[in-house]
Amino acid sequence: MKITVVGAGYVGLTTGVCFAHLGHEVMVVEKIPQKVQMLKEGKVPIYEPGMEEMLSEVLRKGRIHFTTELAEGIEFSDVIFICVGTPQKPDGSAELSQVEEVARETAKLMNSYKLLVEKSTVPVNTHKLIKRTVQRYLKKPIEFDVASNPEFLREGSAIKDFLEPDRIVIGVESERARKILEDLYKDFNCPILVTDPATSELIKHASNSFLAMKISFINMVADLCDKVGADVKLVADGMGFDKRIGRAFLDAGLGWGGSCFPKDIKAFIKMAKDHGVDFSLLEEVERINSRRIDVFIDKVKQALWSLKGKKLAVWGLAFKPNTDDIREAQSIKVIERLLKEEAILHLYDPKAMDNFKLLFPEGKQIKYFPDMYSALEGATALLILTEWDEFKKADLQRVKDLLEIPVIVDGRNMFDVAWMKELGFEYYCMGRC
Repeated sequence: MKITVVGAGYVGLTTGVCFAHLGHEVMVVEKIPQKVQMLKEGKVPIYEPGMEEMLSEVLRKGRIHFTTELAEGIEFSDVIFICVGTPQKPDGSAELSQVEEVARETAKLMNSYKLLVEKSTVPVNTHKLIKRTVQRYLKKPIEFDVASNPEFLREGSAIKDFLEPDRIVIGVESERARKILEDLYKDFNCPILVTDPATSELIKHASNSFLAMKISFINMVADLCDKVGADVKLVADGMGFDKRIGRAFLDAGLGWGGSCFPKDIKAFIKMAKDHGVDFSLLEEVERINSRRIDVFIDKVKQALWSLKGKKLAVWGLAFKPNTDDIREAQSIKVIERLLKEEAILHLYDPKAMDNFKLLFPEGKQIKYFPDMYSALEGATALLILTEWDEFKKADLQRVKDLLEIPVIVDGRNMFDVAWMKELGFEYYCMGRC
């Protein structure tokens, strides 16, 4: 099948490359000429494991094409995936101008049937606004459909999530649209849930909000564990054996960040308020997450007393491992607080340092290091903010030898508490000490 993808951001690029990998012919439309040129050369502007190799494969086979011209994309196929950004407004609602622009300009260019598929995360009933916009700007009567097909991609494992999904959700209003999308996904080995578009749009927000709620819940329990001397990891293990609960997303720590959870939860709360529905549960989920920074900074102060002038090594800046994304990362808030305490920071992350330097340039209080061990040299203690695998495999005796004093404050609970004590560390973690 021929497919057009509008937007070469995280979702659009993953969608386009994976569909091409599956044998479809794909045209990706992207406004930024420099990004289009990079992609044509097989260079990926984001870090996502396996993406560069897969892009090279589909380019070599001629299955994917990139253009800055929407007209070229509209002419290319009858199925148009809308994968543009929906950033957050100050009031928490989603900024939909890019979605509106795609609908408006597509209508002006259409000369035959088109199926416009929402892949971007959008508020409920956005499909109605797209439909109305297309109808307004059509130059002549042409049949079209608008469908919802939300993405459930995790940064760091997006390719696997696309190719081996837990489920595929399709929101349609016509049999024609349903058949096209069912044909597109017929070879996927997972349940396909067909709904109306409004239900489909809500599923994405409800899913992300529920996962965020699980994380905030276990972090709330972690604070109690700290007070009573219990181990939150074992509490989570005990809960996770219950099939109704499950173990996933019950890891206590610094809390959630990234481009999805914060934005989607705020948008979901705003949607509820706009419709007079009480979402105070989710408002508390947000508050618990924001308090994780206070909990972590308190642990750093408990370990080190005064932070003024102290050199602190920091491992991990990305909001999660296997990505270079720092959007809404908890590390940003931690670094801001440490700078206010006049600490001197030695920063290292395997992939996110270039992005982080745009927010925190090197200077008197900040220095970036090429590897995790060099960041430890001359540092009083180590703070861990992201659970990269290379940190889990660290030579801890070397870490101990390089630090001025053997203190680790771990915001991601990466190591066994008893083992760390046996190695001679003062090990402070979240809900386990």
